Amino acid sequence: MCGFCGFTGDLDDKETCLTNMMNKIIHRGPDSAGQHIDDSVAMGFRRLSIIDLDFGSQPMYNEDKSIVITFNGEIYNHQILREDLIAKGHVFSNNADTEVLIHAYEEYGPDMLNMLRGMFAFVIWDSNKKQLFGARDYFGIKPFYYTNINGNLVYGSEIKSILEYPGYKKEMNENALENYLTFQYSVLPETFFKGIFKLMPAHYFIFKDGKMEITRYWEPKFEADENVTMEELVDKIDDVMQDSVKSHKISDVEVGSFLSSGVDSSYVAASFHGDKTFTVGFDYEKYNEIGYAKSLSEKIKIDNYSKLITTDEYWDVLPKIQYHMDEPLADPSAIALYFVSKTAAEHVKVALSGEGADEFFGGYNIYHEPLSLAPMKKIPKPLRKAMAGIAKALPFKFKGKNFLIRASKDVEERFIGNAFMFNEKEREKILKNPTGKYPFMELTKPYYAKVADKDDVTKMQYIDIHFWLIGDILLKADKMSMANSLEVRVPFLDKEVFELARTIPTKYKVTDKNTKVAMREAAHRYLPDMVAEKKKLGFPVPIRIWLKEDKYYNIVKESFTSKAAAKFFNVDEIVKLLDRHKAGKEDNSRKIWTIFMFLVWYQEFFGDDEKKAA
Repeated sequence: MCGFCGFTGDLDDKETCLTNMMNKIIHRGPDSAGQHIDDSVAMGFRRLSIIDLDFGSQPMYNEDKSIVITFNGEIYNHQILREDLIAKGHVFSNNADTEVLIHAYEEYGPDMLNMLRGMFAFVIWDSNKKQLFGARDYFGIKPFYYTNINGNLVYGSEIKSILEYPGYKKEMNENALENYLTFQYSVLPETFFKGIFKLMPAHYFIFKDGKMEITRYWEPKFEADENVTMEELVDKIDDVMQDSVKSHKISDVEVGSFLSSGVDSSYVAASFHGDKTFTVGFDYEKYNEIGYAKSLSEKIKIDNYSKLITTDEYWDVLPKIQYHMDEPLADPSAIALYFVSKTAAEHVKVALSGEGADEFFGGYNIYHEPLSLAPMKKIPKPLRKAMAGIAKALPFKFKGKNFLIRASKDVEERFIGNAFMFNEKEREKILKNPTGKYPFMELTKPYYAKVADKDDVTKMQYIDIHFWLIGDILLKADKMSMANSLEVRVPFLDKEVFELARTIPTKYKVTDKNTKVAMREAAHRYLPDMVAEKKKLGFPVPIRIWLKEDKYYNIVKESFTSKAAAKFFNVDEIVKLLDRHKAGKEDNSRKIWTIFMFLVWYQEFFGDDEKKAA
């Protein structure tokens, strides 16, 4: 796990510029640094040493130095690929997986990408073709950002590197704010910084003669095998997961594992045969998973290291969190992930984690919804719409009101992922200058079209893989671990695991009583019933409680009444959300947090600019 950055074209004092860009991501690779600078390109690298500690430094070259690479990630099948490439005549100088990418590019070009098993983002400069070739892994585990400035490509593992490039003028992209308020994360390809884009997962690019050509090289496709039995499926899940965990443990340094009270991280921790697990919790009974984790660690005979996060610690670190995120993220569990990464980094350089299990195996609680709404679907849609209209018009709340409203909508109308904060009317109400661009259904529509023939649960999984997983789950996993110079590996998000998961019939994913049904059965082989069957919590955070306490209410209110808030929001409306929550009239905690995290992020990246302008 490392970080890279670079740019093409001419620039006065390339070395100073590149060094400044690299220094912004030193947390991603504190062990060493490297540069390649020639007339056409400048490539920088920060290294966290994991594999081939002595000879794995980057940038790395082929034999005649006509090809150079910077690479962030791990290729778990690099030894198999190495044997194939040696048989084809390629000569290797070290044991690092990075060199495999160089020779695979020479042999196969872009076709190499579908051969890789791992997490990756990389850039290859081919001096013979005078082009940059780069790619991002299948699910978006590793980040890649870029911009085109006067025909020159400027890129990096983090946006903050690009901000150091002298030709980039820092401006906020207000279109990103509008949809952030709905999704709770940055959802557009263009980031919160004008002109800076994300390379999307499973895409590669070729940059030549000032032009960027982007191609999708792989797509996740669900094809259920309705003939498979539960017993067969459980065996297959266990086999592929044990193989994945084994592959993800390949390292020349010690590997640990995150551990919450849930089945995902518990299954990984019970399978990885390591010595250390890491857990965090809060000083509130319902928000503390340390007891569960310690109990399981004792049963599977692994040492558990835990951290009890105080409320003040949580609030004090918020600016740092948003700085490391690069773009605002309103998921409160990101801070817990920061602290568990920090705890782990005190003992190991690499930790396994449970991300991806819910998207692949059908684990989110909201995946129950198609089953619970099924009886209502028998009623003609016009009648359901009429019933929902009446429910909406009633000025008071009653049990089942939201159920009637949601039952009137198709899944394409009601589901955008695990978070849905502000709808279009609500965000128009709180925003000072709503643009009206990118209605949320327009963003998800192309993806729903690709799974139009699938059942609603599978449709929801597909949307989550393309939105929630990339924009929330993997963003915080990468940024919070790298903030602490820790490599996090995700065995569930493995190409081989997905090849099995995509074939699981919905009846073995979600039932009236449970989620991840087949996967839980596989986990039962290693875990006590209390863990294997435990309802999903994630890293629960007590923000609902905190926002009713005077100290934290006042911190948020000060932010909501600031000059920055007045620039983007109707202050009276957002303060009303806060006051109604404090008074116990509504639970607005997640909406409040979404606005607050944006303002904390804005202060980190644009606060000094505001002061200068004043």
